Amino acid sequence: MLDTLRSWWQDRLLRGVIRNSSYLFSSNTISAGLSALQGIFAARLLGAGGYGLVSGTIIVFASNINRLLSFRMSEVVVKYLRQYLAENRKDRAGAFIKGIALIEALTSVVAYLILVLVAPLAARYLAKDEKTVTLFIFYGLAIFATLIFETSTGVLQATNRFNRLALVNLIQSVVTASLIFLAFITRRGIMEVLAAYLIGKACAGLTIVVFASGELNQSLGSGWWRSPLRLIPDWREPILFAVSTNFNGTVNLFVRDSETLLIGLFRSQTEVGYYRLAQGVINMVMLPIDPFIGPTYAEITRTIAERQWTLTKQLLRRVSGISAIWTLSVGGILAIFGWWIIPFFYGAQFTPAYSALVVLLIGYGFANIFQWNRPLLLALGMPKYPLIVAILVGLVKTGLTVGLTPIFGYQGEAFVLTGYFLASISINIRRGIMVIDHRAIAEIKA
Repeated sequence: MLDTLRSWWQDRLLRGVIRNSSYLFSSNTISAGLSALQGIFAARLLGAGGYGLVSGTIIVFASNINRLLSFRMSEVVVKYLRQYLAENRKDRAGAFIKGIALIEALTSVVAYLILVLVAPLAARYLAKDEKTVTLFIFYGLAIFATLIFETSTGVLQATNRFNRLALVNLIQSVVTASLIFLAFITRRGIMEVLAAYLIGKACAGLTIVVFASGELNQSLGSGWWRSPLRLIPDWREPILFAVSTNFNGTVNLFVRDSETLLIGLFRSQTEVGYYRLAQGVINMVMLPIDPFIGPTYAEITRTIAERQWTLTKQLLRRVSGISAIWTLSVGGILAIFGWWIIPFFYGAQFTPAYSALVVLLIGYGFANIFQWNRPLLLALGMPKYPLIVAILVGLVKTGLTVGLTPIFGYQGEAFVLTGYFLASISINIRRGIMVIDHRAIAEIKA
């Protein structure tokens, strides 16, 4: 064991991944703890039904409407801003950022208008209470609070300011947790809890814009925003790139990120509360590993470009090893002691969430350990493969959801989602490793 750890420490690639992940890792770990605390206070204050309505229906619904039109602008910004900076075309970089920010702001306005239009349907069929329509519209203001959040995120990523991103994440967690705690001790209700989440979003949205503006002023000059949009020779290319990258996110939106909405549609807000609480507890397992994804992708891309196939597979094994140590340790504790942990912290009424927790731990844990499955295929130049897998497996998953969730409720949906993770990720892993082995053999023969 000591020899293994020593070899990992001497691995330059692995150390680079860990170093680049450290800022977000620290922030996410603290945020996971704060998220757990705010979840405890919100759950005890609102009860299973109220907690399900707030965190599993209203917040998820508003977020999904926004994500549907967000077009993953951060990825677009990273790609083109780095390109213009490398070419020392600061004027084009300024025009590009201004144009992308305007597009994102416009889509945010459209997203909120759509939310207002469909809020009565959401209140009637998802929340099953038409009086909640004002709650959907109220929390939807979070879309305005994060008007150009994706663009600002891309700026900080492109300029390697991951510490600033970590600070934004931390500020949002601290503000939200503090306000929910205040609502708890003053015995407030759903509106105050929603306001806490909304204010947290607003603080994050304002802070990240300030940070991104500062980086742009430093990198491009204080008058960057005056650059005319016509400096970009062809806007179609970045717009098409944004649409294509958003397609994968849209598939995930419908296939794996709308479970609580479907449970609310087919069952009740109480079951939404059970399922959402299980997901919230699992966040303590997931959040600390998320920061590995970006740096791992960067190193995978480099080793594959240099045709270092053995080194690539070694890096994948070791990243999975680190993820497995954390996931199995924390996940094992939750699986063994969750039956007592849930009622102790959240209240006895949430005990039924334990069954969903155990099942979801398997799926999310598998995704945690092999979080590199899609980045590997992207680095191999196969971006369509994981998308096709997500669509095909997602269609099966959607059929099972419609068939099983009305009968078995949140527990059935937990099994369906776990099956989706196991199937889609396994297919991606198998294909990625096969391609690496095939290319390595082909080079040896050549």
